[in-house]
Amino acid sequence: QLQLVESGGGLVQPGGSLRLSCAPDGFTLDYYAVGWFRQAPGKEREWVSCIGIGSIPRSPHYRDSVKGRFTISTDNAKNTFYLQMSSLKPEDTAVYFCAAVSFPTAVPTCREYDYDYWGQGTQVTVSS
Repeated sequence: QLQLVESGGGLVQPGGSLRLSCAPDGFTLDYYAVGWFRQAPGKEREWVSCIGIGSIPRSPHYRDSVKGRFTISTDNAKNTFYLQMSSLKPEDTAVYFCAAVSFPTAVPTCREYDYDYWGQGTQVTVSS
């Protein structure tokens, strides 16, 4: 069964940093759109960032509340993508999910319903 494996969540103080990793198990990220989503307690899941992986570089997308603080990146050699989170705030507390979908054009999509593969989720807690 094809799946994504996440790691890197945890407890961090406000202003701190964390890096989340997501690696596919059973397939290679080539001509894929990948993204990060999060779900806070009592709230619906929301998109955080997305990017395309293909032969043409694509600009990533970020929701306004994380711009300048979060960075999505990919490492083709490791077949892994990341979410670097800095200047974390208590309102960033959520379960974070990575996602991937095969797109021949590798155009980024941050629409949840476009994604076929999901990680298991990792808890990020920002608290003093």
